[in-house]
Amino acid sequence: MEFALLGVLAVVVIVAVASIAPRLGVAAPILLVLLGIAASYVPGVPTFELDPHLILTVVLPPILYSAAVNVPLMDFRRNFKAITWLSVALVIITAVLTGALLYWLFPDLSLPAAIALGAVVAPPDAVAATSIGKRLGLPHRLVTVLEGEGLVNDATALVLLRSAIAATAGAVSFVDIAWDFVLAVVIAIAVGAVIGFASVWVRSKIEDPVLTTAISFGVPFVAFFPAEEVHASGVLAVVVAGLITGHLGSTYFSPQARVSERVNWRTAQLLLENGVFLLMGFELHALTDQVHAQGLSIWTAVWIGLVVTVALTAIRGALVLPLIAVLRRDQERARVRARQLDSVISRIDAVRDALPGLDLTDDKHARRFTRRLRRKRADMDFLQTEGLSWRGGAVIAWSGMRGVVTLAAAQSLPSDLPYRPQLVLVAFTVAIVTLVVQGASLPWVIDRLDVQGSDEQAERVKLATLVTEINSAGLATLDNPELRRPDGTRYPPEIVERVREDTRRIGLRLAEQIVRADDDGPHAMKRALRQRVLEAERAALDDARAEGAHASHVIDRAQAILDVEQSRLDIH
Repeated sequence: MEFALLGVLAVVVIVAVASIAPRLGVAAPILLVLLGIAASYVPGVPTFELDPHLILTVVLPPILYSAAVNVPLMDFRRNFKAITWLSVALVIITAVLTGALLYWLFPDLSLPAAIALGAVVAPPDAVAATSIGKRLGLPHRLVTVLEGEGLVNDATALVLLRSAIAATAGAVSFVDIAWDFVLAVVIAIAVGAVIGFASVWVRSKIEDPVLTTAISFGVPFVAFFPAEEVHASGVLAVVVAGLITGHLGSTYFSPQARVSERVNWRTAQLLLENGVFLLMGFELHALTDQVHAQGLSIWTAVWIGLVVTVALTAIRGALVLPLIAVLRRDQERARVRARQLDSVISRIDAVRDALPGLDLTDDKHARRFTRRLRRKRADMDFLQTEGLSWRGGAVIAWSGMRGVVTLAAAQSLPSDLPYRPQLVLVAFTVAIVTLVVQGASLPWVIDRLDVQGSDEQAERVKLATLVTEINSAGLATLDNPELRRPDGTRYPPEIVERVREDTRRIGLRLAEQIVRADDDGPHAMKRALRQRVLEAERAALDDARAEGAHASHVIDRAQAILDVEQSRLDIH
């Protein structure tokens, strides 16, 4: 009963902190860690140690899947070089260098065991950094890189941790570790891709959004456990399945299913992520008691944790520098490449204009080649306009907060490892110090560096342009001479013209509202007045429900209609 009550209180605290933190200008994970530490010292509060495998197998997969579904695959592809460097190379180098430092600090610790702890503290958690970055309006590419790093670095660290623990028994060589790592990654990608495509296919056959969302809750575990059974990275399989689902969902899922899934997964992600941060602080008291019970020094572990934190920050900063240099070189190359692609595209257009009878759109291969060419050209535009500056690199370097994986992986270290309680406390110290110190100072760093996000007015112009393109495609459908009803007959001309007029009017109105989204303009006043009308309608509906003059199912349908109107108003 005590633990059930604690669970209920934890949900209340998470919701309260998540609503208050933005007003205080502090990331919610920071407050939750501090509250967890304070709560653990309250007299009468029971102490417990959560099984780390429960976090790694039950909590981590849905957290990563929820994040992966919301990362556009196009953005992941365009930032693949940066994400790979930060989530693979940086984690491996950090684990080895930190392991060497710990090997020097702990005389009875073997090098593989020290590297295992290095793998524990190597992967940063992007939750706090991205929540701060989004709130402060960081450039989209910077946030995407941090999110992508947070998705993949956990897989790298856990695979490396498993190999290092196996090496503590002297059973594997360096070649074996490297081969195991490559095999774990390749198999995980294959498993994740199969599960991702299969789940999208199954869910596309189901129309009920409740059922499709229920299936989505099982997808991360269906991807995770088979991969783990064949000694691959279950975490990476989950990420791949999530990326594929998010990419294909816009095509194969109904709008209702997408909305339902988005809301439910955001709720689950909120509770799981923040619950782990609260638990991180809550377990610190019990951990210090374990260290003291074995006659080890708490302050030595804390001091070593601070030294490791400084080393991790220095290593991350040093390895971010070459990444930014490479990305800026790519930015310069993109300008040259863009001119070359423009030349090729103009030649294709010239051939099409010179041969009016040649319709390349009918050729599947030609259409695919043209689309690939234009996508490559768009990539060059992205590299030129969304380049990462040295200031952005400094933000990435300072966004090395540790979290969920460090907490769970530290507690999964073998029980017979020398200094184990101290090593776990070192990892906890690193996680808490980086989260509190770097997380709390990150807004100041962003402000001092004057890292600016995208221009809001320019973003609105781009959105209006896209809306206009979409609207034109819709109007082109009405001009198609092959347009027919389901029974093969033509639509009446007056119906076609009415739909054409409605489509043109709605598209024009949306574009104007996007561009002129000022607080005092006519569109803002219209939206505010429409809000007043909806509030009056809701009040009338509440009166009708209270009086009981209408059947409940009629009341519910009217409520659904008003909810749809409210959602449209919120979007506009």
